[in-house]
Amino acid sequence: MTPDDIKALLAAAIPDAEVLVQGEGSKFTVTVVTDRFAGMRPVAKQQMIYGPLNEHIASGAIHAVTMRTFTQEEWRKAKLFS
Repeated sequence: MTPDDIKALLAAAIPDAEVLVQGEGSKFTVTVVTDRFAGMRPVAKQQMIYGPLNEHIASGAIHAVTMRTFTQEEWRKAKLFS
């Protein structure tokens, strides 16, 4: 899997999201920004991201996913302070 492959899977599953993917081999960092995350518990956010990736995780094409999830406002603040 490539970062572009993962980005395409997540963009199809969460069409209103901004999706950034970094990594290589089978280890990736995924940043997803969508206001759908507002009020969601961390586990629900993870489930939303793991859903489209589960088949590839099960096959071993993806070994590790580090997730960063933000609403638009959280993302704006994160960029200001980083």
